Amino acid sequence: MKVYERLADAFMAEGTTHVFGMMGDGNMYWMNALIKRGVECIEVRHEGVGMGMADGWARHRQTPGVATATCGPGVTQLATACVVAARAESPVVAFVGERPAKDPDYHQGLNQSRFADGVETGFIRLDTGEFADEAVRRAFYKAKLERRPIMLSCPMDVQQEEWDDDDPYRPSATLKPHRAGALDAAAVEQAAALIAKSKKPVIIVGRGAIWSGAGDAVLRLGERIGALIGTSLRAKTWLADKTEYHAGVSGLYATRATMQLFHEADVVIGVGASLNRHTTEHGYIFPEAKYIQFDPKPHIVLGNGCGAEVYVQSDAKEGLELLDAALEKRSFKQTGFRTGETLERLSNMYDDRTEFKIEPGTIDPRLVVRAVDELVPGDVGLFIGNGASSSITTMNSSKARPYVHASGFFGCIGQMLPTAMGATIANGNKPAVLVDGDASTMMHLSDFDTVVRCKMPLLIVVQNDEALGSEYQKLRAHDMDPETSAIPSPDLGAIARAYGARGTLARTIEEVRKGVQEWVARPGPMIIDARISKAVINIPMRRTLYAMDE
Repeated sequence: MKVYERLADAFMAEGTTHVFGMMGDGNMYWMNALIKRGVECIEVRHEGVGMGMADGWARHRQTPGVATATCGPGVTQLATACVVAARAESPVVAFVGERPAKDPDYHQGLNQSRFADGVETGFIRLDTGEFADEAVRRAFYKAKLERRPIMLSCPMDVQQEEWDDDDPYRPSATLKPHRAGALDAAAVEQAAALIAKSKKPVIIVGRGAIWSGAGDAVLRLGERIGALIGTSLRAKTWLADKTEYHAGVSGLYATRATMQLFHEADVVIGVGASLNRHTTEHGYIFPEAKYIQFDPKPHIVLGNGCGAEVYVQSDAKEGLELLDAALEKRSFKQTGFRTGETLERLSNMYDDRTEFKIEPGTIDPRLVVRAVDELVPGDVGLFIGNGASSSITTMNSSKARPYVHASGFFGCIGQMLPTAMGATIANGNKPAVLVDGDASTMMHLSDFDTVVRCKMPLLIVVQNDEALGSEYQKLRAHDMDPETSAIPSPDLGAIARAYGARGTLARTIEEVRKGVQEWVARPGPMIIDARISKAVINIPMRRTLYAMDE
């Protein structure tokens, strides 16, 4: 047996069923061995897309995604996707080739350790074949423990060494970290005491609450203390179908009604949410509130630049269950925000009545998102791309869904298509919808071919303003020529059809609705190129550029 074969066996023992990437001299033997062993290796058209798909897999399943690339230029193509995965706290193992250890002048040589460090990725090199098991085990262990990408770099000649060890591989799951200590019961009591003095509490849930399965605990606590339920952007619509006191996203993407209600809060309970500056809008959202935070990380600084008054380092579900028990011992229960007046203020909170003059042949982008939200069933997941279109999508979609994956990590466009592809595969290739901008979609449009080859039932709705939308609005706000950011676009529906999928160009809302209905009736790879108006300014930009909230 060769070392590359043992490496393939080790990846399988770690639970690897799918690998995303592109074959080259540095990884082809390993990939071939995996394929022979029944692992599905999905070839992409750009190595960065493979990394993005592994990121999407990890975000959706919370198990390590596996990406691969050849040495040198294959590795450098991973750059942006590595940073995004690191910022998203996605456990990913990237198997990459490396120049032969005995050939320092190899033409695709690269200091891959320094590169990995620069893109916020851990690094492990297989210096000699006898440590193949240890290298793989460490890579998976560190990816899960540190919640970031780990690059496993394997020189080409080391992969070809002989492997003679017959001992079974011990997976990383056998390395169980010890808990730092028991949950701080005194901190839980402090949280209960603070809540007992409150009149208008708010619970903000984030991805950590979802990951821990804390939904029922959140709902029970919310009912007991009369709390409004809000979310971070990453947990958008979670629990929205479970309580009528769901106020939506907290932060710049909050509705006006939500902001006004949150201004009245006297206690904010963060559950698996970092309460960063985006969620608290630098503290502006909750000007009078005291903070309680449940999070498995060590105590962190909040978005208002301070620490929580009470910090409980714990899993979200466990911590909330103990808090609820402490409040029950106090026989504490109150109405809080849970009144008819609050429901009246929350009713129709997603309405955006501001009128804009829509150019002929274009569509109000708000109508596009509302049509998607209305027509796509609630059991279908949603992906929201980055850029100007993300604000429109976030603030005009409210239907509870099994998952909503929003972009924004690292503030880059172009990464949500790969993420959506990987998460769709991770979800058993079930139907999903991505709403993104034109520049973002076109950045990795070559890999729509991968969507088609894998028969992904993915609908891509392109909010196409034929411009770099954020820059267009900022230039306009600063009395500069916005047309310098305009870029004519080809018919993306026609491009989809050229790939062998379905696609349509829509210049009216009726054409958008028809396209969405067609996809809902028969899910499959499809692009709807919705030509939207540049005149419509999304609410966050109205707030930041024009000091307007309507």
